[in-house]
Amino acid sequence: MSLSEPSAAAIEFMDVDKRFGVAGTPSELIAVRQVSFTVAQGEVVSIVGPSGCGKSTLLNMGSGLTQPNAGVVKVAGQVVSGPNAHVAFMLQKDLLMPWRTIAQNIELGLELRGVKAAERTRVSTALLQQCHLSGFGDRYPHQLSGGMRQRAALARTLAVNPLVLLMDEPFSALDAQTKMILQQDLARTVSEQGKTMLFITHDLTEAVALSDRILVMSERPGTITEQIVVDIPDRHNPMQRRKHARVGDYVAMLMDLLKLDANTQVH
Repeated sequence: MSLSEPSAAAIEFMDVDKRFGVAGTPSELIAVRQVSFTVAQGEVVSIVGPSGCGKSTLLNMGSGLTQPNAGVVKVAGQVVSGPNAHVAFMLQKDLLMPWRTIAQNIELGLELRGVKAAERTRVSTALLQQCHLSGFGDRYPHQLSGGMRQRAALARTLAVNPLVLLMDEPFSALDAQTKMILQQDLARTVSEQGKTMLFITHDLTEAVALSDRILVMSERPGTITEQIVVDIPDRHNPMQRRKHARVGDYVAMLMDLLKLDANTQVH
C-alpha cells in the first residue's frame, strides 16, 4: 500500500520506531515500528487501532514529550526535539487547574509564553464566546459540567494558536449528545481557522464524521496498515456528515480492517 499524501506537510512521521524498557528485565517493549505518514496543512487525520497499539505514543512524539528511538518526527519542516510551540495537545481528561478560573485556565499557555495580561484577556474572552462559555469565565472547573470543562480545555488548546492540534480521545468520556455537539464545534473551528488535526479515537463513526483520512494501525508493535480517504462532503459539519448514506460503509470497512465483530474481546 502506498501512503502518498499532499506535500505541504504540517506534521511528518518518517520511519519512526519507539521502544520502552520493561521494569526489572533487560527486555524492551516495541510500541511502534517503522511508522511513516504525513498530515498536510489544514488536513484532519484520525488514527484508529487496537488498544495498546501505540496511537498515544505517536502523539507524544509529535508533541515532543518523548523522542523516537529511530526515525524522525517533523512539525512545519523542523525536527521535533522537545515541546514545540507549533503544537497543542488535548487529552481525554480536561486537566483544568481547579484553583484557577475558567478564563485563567484558558490563558495559561499564553501566560507561560509571557503574553501581556490585556492580550490574554482579549484571547480568552473571544474563546469563551467561540466555545459557548460566555458568562462562565469567572467560574471554577468544579462548577461546570463535564461537557463544559471539555469546551474549556478546547479553548485552552486553541488559545496558543497552534499549527497542529493533537487530540487523544478528547470526547470519549462524554455522553453521545454532548460528544456530537463538541465534534461540531471542533470541526467548525478547525475548518474556519485552517488548523491541522491529528485525532485518536476508538469511535469509528467519529473518525468518519471528522476526518479527511483515517489511518488504521495494527496491534503492537503498531504500524500503519491501511489508510482510507473519506470521500463524503461536509467535513466541517459532522452532524450533517453522520446522516450520509455512505457512513455505514466506511464504518463497516474499518470494522473489517480491525477484525471487529460481535465476538471481539476487549483486552
